Amino acid sequence: MTANSGDGSASRVVAAQAIDAVLHEGRSLKAVLAQQLSAIADARDRALIEAICFHALRHARRYRFVLRQWLARPLPAREHRLEALLLAGLAQLDAIALPAHAAVAATAEAARGLRKPAFVGLVNALLRRATRESLPVSDDPAIAHSYPDWLLRRLRVDWPQQWSEVLPAGNAIAPMWLRVNTAAITRERYSQRLHEAQIDAHAPDWPLAALRLDEGVAAENLPGWREGQVSVQDAAAQMAVAALDLRDGERVLDLCCAPGGKAAAMLETAAVELLAIDDDARRMRRVEDTLERLHFRRRARLRVADGGDVDAWWDGQPFAAVLLDAPCSATGIIRRQPDIKWHRREADLAALVATQDRLLDAAWRVLASGGRLLYATCSILREENDQRIAAFLARTPDARELPLDARYGHEVAPGRQRLPGEAGMDGFYYARLVKK
Repeated sequence: MTANSGDGSASRVVAAQAIDAVLHEGRSLKAVLAQQLSAIADARDRALIEAICFHALRHARRYRFVLRQWLARPLPAREHRLEALLLAGLAQLDAIALPAHAAVAATAEAARGLRKPAFVGLVNALLRRATRESLPVSDDPAIAHSYPDWLLRRLRVDWPQQWSEVLPAGNAIAPMWLRVNTAAITRERYSQRLHEAQIDAHAPDWPLAALRLDEGVAAENLPGWREGQVSVQDAAAQMAVAALDLRDGERVLDLCCAPGGKAAAMLETAAVELLAIDDDARRMRRVEDTLERLHFRRRARLRVADGGDVDAWWDGQPFAAVLLDAPCSATGIIRRQPDIKWHRREADLAALVATQDRLLDAAWRVLASGGRLLYATCSILREENDQRIAAFLARTPDARELPLDARYGHEVAPGRQRLPGEAGMDGFYYARLVKK
């Protein structure tokens, strides 16, 4: 069966397999889709499969609650792939709002493609019920908004005034943000190129190289993509580079550089001497590809190394500026990677915090007197953010904060926190420090 079979069932088979790989096998949605979609020729089928997967994972806990209410008995544990198909079916009717007849028929038929012919009738009956009745609603916000209990507890403590807005923001469809390579073309001229290609774009007052597209476009179909005129990067990530206020000739370190978007942005911003380090050789190849496409590969030194092991890679020459975009829980980008909700565990935080502290100390060691350090994460958990910087300032006598303005989000002292969806951006934390 191919994904472009006439009845549409094959696309639902692929979607169910991908959802199952994420929920049952613990695989990354991005990696699964990259593998699955590469074999599908029709762009419409690829888009449908991707939409089903994203919405099913965004609302997985809520849809599982629906199944518990409607099934006479729970599905056996071995039927996890059948459950994934039912989640895919509910996503089509609820979140995507596809025409009911086609969605129900294709999804029920997909049970045969999953070698579950005995369940065709069950899938058909449950999804037809969803076309007639409203889905059951839980009064538990963790179920209603489909979040793990531990994360909801954390958000309530960290953001007592905002948590009820953070939950739906994490389930929203994120806009597509572009970063114009202003070393190659002005934002105004590139906006004109988008207009000529009939792509609607909005230019915010800041960041100065950012453009927002309300409807996504395949990156390779963007005007000037192959020429290196533009990159895809959320505006919140672009702000991290802006905070460093780089100047021509400075020696700069990107301590956790993969996949390379911020390294590229630094080279677009100023004629700096850049060293970019990451401990993952596979991801470092993506950095190389990014810089090659933007024609910056010769302007950066790339090193695969453990950033915290300074003696293994540092030549003793201090850096005027360091960007530490630290490994984190990624809870600020759930709207872009909904599988984060189901893969991350509260127990993971201890190791992440230890890594963040270790990298902060390493970054400080190589920073020049008077130099700037920008600590950033795509987390919205305060244990990884302002609490890390407060602890660092307490143990580092020659460090002080350089405050950031309100464009960077809520003041959390130290640092600033942007929450998901604010000004259309991802959740991001920023703290700027100077070495006295």
